[in-house]
Amino acid sequence: MDLGVTALDTSSNYFDFRSHQMLARTAGDLLPKFTLSTKVGYFPGPDGAEHSLDPIRLHSAVEQAAKDLGREPDLVFLHNPEHSLREAAPHHHDLLAQACTALDAAAAKGLCAAWGVASWDPAPLLHLIDTTAPRPAALMVRAGLLVGARTLDAADALINAWCPGVGTVWGMTPFGGSTSAPVWDRIDPRVFLRNNSRLSRVQAAFRTAYHLPQVDSVAVGTDEPAHLSELVGALAGEVEMRTVQEYRNLLRARSRGQPD
Repeated sequence: MDLGVTALDTSSNYFDFRSHQMLARTAGDLLPKFTLSTKVGYFPGPDGAEHSLDPIRLHSAVEQAAKDLGREPDLVFLHNPEHSLREAAPHHHDLLAQACTALDAAAAKGLCAAWGVASWDPAPLLHLIDTTAPRPAALMVRAGLLVGARTLDAADALINAWCPGVGTVWGMTPFGGSTSAPVWDRIDPRVFLRNNSRLSRVQAAFRTAYHLPQVDSVAVGTDEPAHLSELVGALAGEVEMRTVQEYRNLLRARSRGQPD
């Protein structure tokens, strides 16, 4: 909060399915001061976490989230629905629609203020969208310089189909997992900024992630306050959109096997 961060995002399966209780215990009376989002779709199983789009389990998970958090979430994401949909043919279309209906019903019941879809791989969802089913209020997709061309294009298509100008779009994993990965020593993301002298490479990568694809917010880890402060400072940077578009064109050309 001291850094100006006003939104927290978690998931029911984080910390061995204890994230909601841990967050409520740690944040205490500060929790109502934040906009709070979480995710449902993974459940404890005999061999570890298992994924399910069963409407009853999803509805119960939202209900349990509100109970464990001590308040209704502002937003609940359907977590990686493609995980189950790959194994559900030929009924995957109905399965996705039923899952969306379950979350919409949970929101209507007051268990959360709104619902959305978080997808690591949005491509399998594109041909399953049912315009008669409830539409999510938000989408969360991978964002940043390490996201491939096909995933970026699939994310754009999903955004246009599900949230055309009315929904909120979130980005996740802007560094592909870690800012200490060797790739960040080999490239300088400041080439994507109009004035690249003021920000670090990490800051430039974070700021650019807002445009790969176009998102409204980017979720990052909160393990290191200094790192979080650095990323908040990156928001002052201005991205050169022409450079971003050239980069996407290069990604597409490479994905088709054409020379860069």
